[in-house]
Amino acid sequence: MPGSIRRDAMLSKPEPFIGRLARIGLILMVGCVGLAWGGLNAKRGAASDVFRDIETHLLRFETFSPATAAATLDGVAAQRLSGCDTHAQRALLLLEIPLAYASLQSGAVQEFDRRSRSLDARARQTLSCNPRDSFVWLVLFGLSTGRGLVDENSFDLLRMSYETSPYEAWVAARRVTVAVPLILSAPEPLRERILAEFQYLVRMRFTEMPVRVYLNAPPAVRTLLQARIDQLAAEEKEAFAAALKRLS
Repeated sequence: MPGSIRRDAMLSKPEPFIGRLARIGLILMVGCVGLAWGGLNAKRGAASDVFRDIETHLLRFETFSPATAAATLDGVAAQRLSGCDTHAQRALLLLEIPLAYASLQSGAVQEFDRRSRSLDARARQTLSCNPRDSFVWLVLFGLSTGRGLVDENSFDLLRMSYETSPYEAWVAARRVTVAVPLILSAPEPLRERILAEFQYLVRMRFTEMPVRVYLNAPPAVRTLLQARIDQLAAEEKEAFAAALKRLS
């Protein structure tokens, strides 16, 4: 159909720089370790307990193989879960994000649209039950910027993520990967929160994700990050430098 041809042509164009940075951040948010699980044994207990177990592993930045993730998401157990089962829904979000962006990267337009709509619906359903779930606000911010919508409404989603969970390391480690690539477009108060959280993670010795975003940052952003590193105590600088050497 003509409309489909136009959409395919649009997606085949070079990805805008901001969109590329947002996508990199989202991929980092989900997982960098690359430990792929070959299968899922749903007989270990009730479905909710199984998904809680999945969440535990994903929060450690472990990942499932794409085939296993897709089968889990599309399975009967996932479809029957309560939208208010926070841990299970979080696990499903963490499973689906890399599938959505893998399809975008490969040019599978319809699959990306399907996954993107699924993520958006799941996130909003979860927030209707638990409006203070900062990770879900972060997912909505990532979806918005991943579509190229880097505007005031998008940054309001990020602001909600900060306001509902300012000092939880597992959220902060993911938030910094999504927020730092877009810091130059952020309003000034939010820009300060992004930099403060980057610095906080380094101070608390959660160095891996700050180092990864530092390595991926363009020069202007890296200058902002370096200024915060320069403010650290000597031992904190040493820990960052060691992680930088290890991951470079």
